[in-house]
Amino acid sequence: MNLTTQTSNSSQQNTALKDIEELTISLVIQNFNPTLLSYDFLNMSGIVPKEWELASQPIMNQKGSQVSFKNGLNIIAQPNTISFIEGLGAKELKELQFANIAQKYVEKMSNAQYQAINVISKIIIPFSEDKEGGKNFINDTLLRSGVWRNFGNITPQASVNLLYQLDECQLGVNINPAQLQQEKNIISAVLFAGNFNYNLTTLSDEVKITKLTEKINNWEKDLTTFRELIYQKFLQKAIIEKASLFDTL
Repeated sequence: MNLTTQTSNSSQQNTALKDIEELTISLVIQNFNPTLLSYDFLNMSGIVPKEWELASQPIMNQKGSQVSFKNGLNIIAQPNTISFIEGLGAKELKELQFANIAQKYVEKMSNAQYQAINVISKIIIPFSEDKEGGKNFINDTLLRSGVWRNFGNITPQASVNLLYQLDECQLGVNINPAQLQQEKNIISAVLFAGNFNYNLTTLSDEVKITKLTEKINNWEKDLTTFRELIYQKFLQKAIIEKASLFDTL
């Protein structure tokens, strides 16, 4: 299958379909207890503005806690990890709040034992030409043809995991088939998930905070790098507008 042909056909057949994007900053913290995350803590500490409204009742337990706001920001805590997540949607990049809130969290919790910071981008690419477009993209474009495909009753479903070594970090990329609901139709898609992992374990506590601040503030650089990899290297097309994972398709 020709990659350029497939992606251009997809755009021509259904221009209403837009790619979907979600962004995350995840802080890895030694001995972090998920119950430390609560709406009252976020509000009273000044990490989030007092006027922000909750989208749902917060969840808090030993396995994981979650606080979600109507503006689309989700904060999720799990053992040893706290994540700040936001869908792009119709927002401008400068309107996104996830990085600002992550930065305020680090400022308020500067004594935490930070081990790493992960800057994560997820992009879902819809394929409208057939119900198995996403699966076929992986099988036909990313994997070499062979007799391994001719086994059983249907074409196998595959995922691809890649690891890139960049100047300051490792970039892990997971590629999986996905499905989207559009009204009564199921749309085949591919999910590209990229994780820029910055290890902090060898740094002193003072340098860790400086490095955390630097990487949080430079999240747009990682996003640009990931978009270039996905759109120009994998899809061989220009970067286009994104929609939010929280929007209704």
